Amino acid sequence: EFTAIDKAVSHPGNREGFLWKRGRDNAQFLRRRFVLLSREGLLKYYTKEEGKAPKAVISIKDLNATFQTEKIGHPHGLQITYRKEGHTRNLFVYHDSGKEIVDWFNALRAARLQYLKLAFPDLPESELVPLITRNYLKQGFMEKTGPKHREPFKKRWFALDPQERRLLYYKNPLDAFELGQVFLGSNEQGYEVWEDLPKGIRGNRWKAGLTVITPERKFIFTCPTEKEQREWLESLRGVLSSPLSPLHLLSEKWGMGGGSFG
Repeated sequence: EFTAIDKAVSHPGNREGFLWKRGRDNAQFLRRRFVLLSREGLLKYYTKEEGKAPKAVISIKDLNATFQTEKIGHPHGLQITYRKEGHTRNLFVYHDSGKEIVDWFNALRAARLQYLKLAFPDLPESELVPLITRNYLKQGFMEKTGPKHREPFKKRWFALDPQERRLLYYKNPLDAFELGQVFLGSNEQGYEVWEDLPKGIRGNRWKAGLTVITPERKFIFTCPTEKEQREWLESLRGVLSSPLSPLHLLSEKWGMGGGSFG
């Protein structure tokens, strides 16, 4: 800031470079320019190398980054998520260099911590660190039926976000947007998960069922194996038994609270 006016000065938290990004509507990975502006709390990406207008401007306040090597099919695969018009937008990216993708991950975490310190000035850093980024508690295929419980069971990919307390589902694991989601409150608010299916309901192919109870309705799922059923029950019970985090309370204040399945 004390150098000549015509000399650009980069903020130490900023980062710019190229990542291979999966297309929203196809499976092709294309080279895209990403720019992280830490002070402004923004991540941008461009479809053209020297493009002036970004394809997307992402706020750090609701961004998450998690390594998803198996799902993406690359040893350096990273999934970046953010909120867009009430939905969760997924960006799947990778870099051929392991160091480069880890540097991007750490830069995003540093920008997130900076944002959290501003948003929660009274909380100690030790309480903010777990809120920087998080992994999905559980992912995998289940089958679901609709709100009337008479609709055919359909196979969907599910992802459980423990921090935002959302169970999201997708037609395919690498979809850009979820088909639906359900907010998971706490046991104290009347949310529960039961082993097995309600009486009189049978899955199409899979018999190991579970039922999520919310104040609005019952959500019914079947799992491919009893092992998967036990893992889902354990993960869902873990979320329902935990109190709401400061970040989630702030999200509700911004109008980012739950959606529901169709």
